[in-house]
Amino acid sequence: MDEPDSVTGSVIGAALEVHRYLGPGLLEGVYEACLAQELGLRGIPYRRQVDVPVVYKGIRVDAGCRLDLLVEERVIVELKAVRSLENVHTAQVLSQLKITGYRTALLINFNVPMLRSGLRRLSLTDEGLEVDSTGILDRARHLST
Repeated sequence: MDEPDSVTGSVIGAALEVHRYLGPGLLEGVYEACLAQELGLRGIPYRRQVDVPVVYKGIRVDAGCRLDLLVEERVIVELKAVRSLENVHTAQVLSQLKITGYRTALLINFNVPMLRSGLRRLSLTDEGLEVDSTGILDRARHLST
């Protein structure tokens, strides 16, 4: 896979399977472990709980910043199990994109009846941040066919 869209489509497909199997109501760590398992079953390379150093005034500071998942060394996946996604969750992922230099992330909230309402794709472009939560599922289905 070369394009971030194909990677995000694959992750969304795996997340849909996890949500279909488990449903809402569990802790974030359970969804993380199961999504990692599903990615592995699908042969999609990932790393889990990736430490990210913060560089402050040219000095590397180990501040305990971690990515839930890094898929194909190009897409950050931040998982939540909350009532609803809030602006602070988007801000967290935007900060992760900025400090890592990656350009694409998925924010996935599993604590929803339909996963569609818990998905956000974030892209850091030269023009700024793009957040897609409407056509993301349709695009993921198109890419997986």
